[in-house]
Amino acid sequence: MSSKRILVAAASVLLALSAGLASAQSSAKSATSDDAEKQPRLTIVEPLKEYGQIAKGDKLDWSFLVKNTGDSDLQIIAAKPSCGCTVTDFDKVIKPGESGKVTAHIDTSAFSGPIAKTITLETNDPNTPTAQLTVHAIVKPYVEAYPAGFVRFNLLQGEVGTQSITLYSDEDTPFQIDNIRVPVDPATNKPVDWINVATHKMDESERVQDVGKAGQNQYRIDISVGGPDAKIGPMADRIYIFTNSKHQPEYPISVTGVIRPTYHVEPTALNFGEVAPNDPAATRSVLLHSNNLKAPESFTVTRAESSTPSITTAIKALAQKGDYEVTLQVAPNAKPGDIDATVKIYTSDKITPVVTLPVKGTVKAGAAAGASSK
Repeated sequence: MSSKRILVAAASVLLALSAGLASAQSSAKSATSDDAEKQPRLTIVEPLKEYGQIAKGDKLDWSFLVKNTGDSDLQIIAAKPSCGCTVTDFDKVIKPGESGKVTAHIDTSAFSGPIAKTITLETNDPNTPTAQLTVHAIVKPYVEAYPAGFVRFNLLQGEVGTQSITLYSDEDTPFQIDNIRVPVDPATNKPVDWINVATHKMDESERVQDVGKAGQNQYRIDISVGGPDAKIGPMADRIYIFTNSKHQPEYPISVTGVIRPTYHVEPTALNFGEVAPNDPAATRSVLLHSNNLKAPESFTVTRAESSTPSITTAIKALAQKGDYEVTLQVAPNAKPGDIDATVKIYTSDKITPVVTLPVKGTVKAGAAAGASSK
């Protein structure tokens, strides 16, 4: 074969290869372009659900229908509810042409009047990255309390406080209370004995005007809290009133507040560390403060006793009524060694008349002898 023919054949091969490469690149570009055009598209069938008027306490559950009208997978990244609304479930991936659901749950026990609860969706739809679903309703209370459906107490341990509310109804049938449930003590599985409830059907002269249906029965609820068995600390309990109301048979009353100790002790334990009787650190103070704001002078400290002669005590009434200082000191003749004792402080308090403080420390060796030689 001549060199001319060889050159022609080589050129033909190169031309064919170039044409194939160009065709492949064109096909790749076309596929890439097609992929780029494929996008999810969020379409909400019913973005707003109107419930109209509902009874207070009703539980609302609604599933919003969400469609993917695009041509790639629609991802619901998040479904964030507003206050008072809970998202119970949602479909995270929706295929092209298919539908999914976002389910909302609303407990209306804490609401009255018009409400609008929303869910904000976050998606991978580039045109609609966020969207909102809304539930509207008008919550009507058929049983309500005046002035409010809660009571709050601030008591000293041992005190008993009573607050009253009026329960009324907007039902057509004669309103009546059927039962009352107070909190249960988990330790005994019995109703607590420091919350007591009494009911009184009010006559015409006692009725609260302009609340509830005219002529309907009203009840006074007397709630007493406290006593020696009430636990110190914050209260967050509920009383349940069960009635014959058709729409709202159960009415909860919140009981909140705090039970405070009758007096405060600071500190509640002492450790002198390693000291000599003449060291400044060998003298410590314990402060007692009455929490009775009405009559702080009713609290007194009568005496203090140490379980060891190595610790002496002294009591001083402070300028503010109900405040006392008890001074604990390592005795000048305390023997070297460890102190592991208690100091009992006696008070006029009826709930906790005696407070016991653990006292620890170490008397330095030779300290007592040195003190005696002076």
